[in-house]
Amino acid sequence: MNEPTIFPALEIPETLAAGPGPGNTDPRVLAAFARTGLADHMQADVLRGMIECKQMLRQVWGTKNTYTYGVGGTGFSGLDCMLGAILPGDSVVAFVNGTFSGIDGLTIRMKAATREELRANALDPEAASVTIVTVPHGQSVTAETVEKVLAEKKPKWAFMAHWETGSGRVNDLRGFSEACERHGAMGLVDAVSSLGIADFSIDDYPGVVGWASCPQKGVLCLPLTYAPVSFTDRYIAEVRANGCASYVHNPVLEARHWGVVEGRDVAAGSYHRTHSGYAVAAFHEALRLTLQQGIAQKARDYAFHEKALKDAVTAMGCTVTSNMTSLVVLNLPAALAGREKELVQGARAKGFGIWPTLSEPVQVRIGILNQLSQAAITEIVTRFGAAMNEMGAGIDMDRVREGLARHYQTAIAAE
Repeated sequence: MNEPTIFPALEIPETLAAGPGPGNTDPRVLAAFARTGLADHMQADVLRGMIECKQMLRQVWGTKNTYTYGVGGTGFSGLDCMLGAILPGDSVVAFVNGTFSGIDGLTIRMKAATREELRANALDPEAASVTIVTVPHGQSVTAETVEKVLAEKKPKWAFMAHWETGSGRVNDLRGFSEACERHGAMGLVDAVSSLGIADFSIDDYPGVVGWASCPQKGVLCLPLTYAPVSFTDRYIAEVRANGCASYVHNPVLEARHWGVVEGRDVAAGSYHRTHSGYAVAAFHEALRLTLQQGIAQKARDYAFHEKALKDAVTAMGCTVTSNMTSLVVLNLPAALAGREKELVQGARAKGFGIWPTLSEPVQVRIGILNQLSQAAITEIVTRFGAAMNEMGAGIDMDRVREGLARHYQTAIAAE
């Protein structure tokens, strides 16, 4: 018998995560994870923590929805739970304007496809009941676009990403919700990149019945804890009436372990899956931190620091095409056009984690998740400028940093 191969201990170095996500987890959250004692998923404090997380999530989402909780896993787990209410043959309109809404669109086609349609192409089915509306990369989904298609198709479901991380574009949530109301569609929204960053309350958008986010962007609680979801009574009634082709990600069954049973809060959750006490503690602390910072203040901080970064890269000769406040998507100067992936690879090799776009056209993405300080933004700008200069950009970084300093000095003077 061969001897087993024992690899050296894995050591992952500290890097500057300056991409679209995952973000930099706050030390308080990591500490909560590390100090948690060994406890099983039905231990009283674990269950109490889950119930408190559920209650805090309602405040973060800005909702009275009883069915508000976290789905174990990444953002795709939360999205899979939300989209699980779509059954074969359901009519759906999905608006796509980037990589991740495109993946959502593929998920919708898989869920709405008939058995025959899946058999024809199991991994990329052409579901006749699904209409994919593709908005060009770098453009937002507008109220006019949504209204036109929903008025024509009158679908059962409509889907849109709030903030599309692939292209850095904010889509018209108000217009989407109102069009869903007018035309009787049940709206579903991917809020992976906006929850905990943008200042919005989901109860202000009654046309949307289902929301899904992730644990590693605005909430900033390790990539593998809980993906926040929230569902209206109308959505839950639909699941109860017609079912969901999943046990693990069933929106009604998932809620039971979070203390939501038969549409009401109960004193203790009932078993659904094996949750981790460590994850519950970290998620609990991340939500406490978010509420202590305040959603409105956090949104203002993101907008302020994003403008500093946007102005700095513009001074380097880049053209910004995004309008999110946690992510800058840009075109490099003409002299470096076509070398985006080379620049990103060089930066990442030095522990500076920026990203290219994952679909055409190739652009550069720089994120500021949990990097809300002058020192953090200055480091990002300095390292990005150095990466460009190594490729021959010839940027005067002293001038760029002077402009960055003025942005912050102006803010201090105004206080």
